[in-house]
Amino acid sequence: MKILVVEDEPKIGQYVQKGLSESGYNVRWCDNGLDGHHIAKTEPFDIIILDVMLPDIDGFRLVTALREAAIATPILFLTARDSIDDRVKGLELGGDDYLIKPFAFPELLARVKTLLRRGTSAPLSETIDIDDMHIDLKKRRVHRGDQRIALSNKEFSLLEFLASRRGEVLTRALIASHVWDMNFDSDTNVIDVAVRRLRAKIDDSAPTKLIHTVRGMGYTLDVLDD
Repeated sequence: MKILVVEDEPKIGQYVQKGLSESGYNVRWCDNGLDGHHIAKTEPFDIIILDVMLPDIDGFRLVTALREAAIATPILFLTARDSIDDRVKGLELGGDDYLIKPFAFPELLARVKTLLRRGTSAPLSETIDIDDMHIDLKKRRVHRGDQRIALSNKEFSLLEFLASRRGEVLTRALIASHVWDMNFDSDTNVIDVAVRRLRAKIDDSAPTKLIHTVRGMGYTLDVLDD
């Protein structure tokens, strides 16, 4: 399980990182909101632990930006902002839990485990529409125009990931980590084979091609200009 900690106070950041690492989690810590925003958008995480009072972009703005980007990773606010108004604001903006500093690590760990058991938050939308492709995330069905396309579970997960990051160039390593939950081995072509099979189902009979190879970088899904 991967956890991103966005905390500008070194003692707290190191304390949380050390405690969660010793509890068996893969933890990445950064000390500012801009880096946290970039990392959260380019790497998959199972949970984000987020301070509110950051030196550049505050936690409330950061969670808003992540939710607007359709990143549904559970977010736990860890902050000294202890007013009721702040707690309500954090949850209404898209946070999943709110823990006040100072805190006891066992409580933090318990809340992390609860969020992980709950899984990722429900998608902000139950459907994705790109050109004539319609993806029903709840029913896990895909259509292009009037034609239903049969996909395996893994193919659907791959398509969902590409479509949810529409227009972004996704590296093979990122795809492997998010869809297959594994480290990317440059000696294997499993990602390329999977994308090729998906593209055959999604694009081969359609006039508008959606899945594109970005040479030397990875793949993107979008309607590209001629």
